[in-house]
Amino acid sequence: MKFMKQRTKTFEDEEDPLTGVANLFDVAMLFAVGLLIVTMMHFNLTELLTTQDMTIVKNPGQENMEVIIKNGTEIETLNMTEETVTTTGRKLAILYETPEGATIYVEEK
Repeated sequence: MKFMKQRTKTFEDEEDPLTGVANLFDVAMLFAVGLLIVTMMHFNLTELLTTQDMTIVKNPGQENMEVIIKNGTEIETLNMTEETVTTTGRKLAILYETPEGATIYVEEK
């Protein structure tokens, strides 16, 4: 016992009670971003994280159809309405649907 020295506590030795939770905000933000990425992977929307241009059609052919267009970093959402629009012009293309469900776009000459 003669080798053990008694230390007296000084002001510098006292620990801050919040040092254990100082990085709790960083951990929560990391968890939130991870949860967002996992959710996007679950709904097959990981393309929204890239700079690739894309168009997504949700509920095609139904009255609550929605079109999501992504150009670079800008995302635009178009909601369908019952409003009928008439215009003058020429036909540009025809869309065909295959028995497998694929869509073929054929331009007019």
